[in-house]
Amino acid sequence: MFDPYTRKGRILTAALGCAAKHSWADVTLLDIAESANLTISELRDEFTTKTQLIAGLLRAIDDEVLKRAAKRTEGQTKRDRLFDIVMTRFDVLGPHKAALKSIYASGAADVSLAVPYLSSQHWMLEAAGISTDGPTGAIRVAGLGMAYAWVFRTWLEDDDPGLAKTMAALDRRLRRGERALGSIEHLNTALSRFAGALGELRRSAAGGRSRSSGPADPEVGQV
Repeated sequence: MFDPYTRKGRILTAALGCAAKHSWADVTLLDIAESANLTISELRDEFTTKTQLIAGLLRAIDDEVLKRAAKRTEGQTKRDRLFDIVMTRFDVLGPHKAALKSIYASGAADVSLAVPYLSSQHWMLEAAGISTDGPTGAIRVAGLGMAYAWVFRTWLEDDDPGLAKTMAALDRRLRRGERALGSIEHLNTALSRFAGALGELRRSAAGGRSRSSGPADPEVGQV
């Protein structure tokens, strides 16, 4: 997943190696630099904080997931394809589970990670052929973000090679999200129709007032 011939790839590999061996909360940038056989100055050229490192990991994982995403098959629903995309992500993460457990256990994520995290959800949806445009798309991204966070916790503790618990949790969350989004889309449609009807009513009323007033009588008001 990480190019060992690039400095960034070496740093990300070293970061996961350090996290797998030690508590991520105790790992320092110097630890990671030394593990990558780099100076702290060389590491600084790529990352200045551990939060930036995690953002870099998210981007690298996104790249690998998109590379592995299979072509759409005839008759495959979008929800089924999204299920496959998310499970592909867990396949990519599999070799690094120990490191990810350490990172997850280190505490709440920095709020600045919200953007790269939601970007991951955006690209998984797009890879599944699900639009993320407009307000409804934003709801889809946020909804998948919440669902994925829940399933990720299940995956961390799922030691079954077949990931049965993870797949069951993901299926439940996607079905629940699909129903919730359907209700939201139905509500949005109803509100749009209501707003359109209200606008038409206002235009009709304004037109009626304009016609009833008629043209001004040129003799009225003259002395």
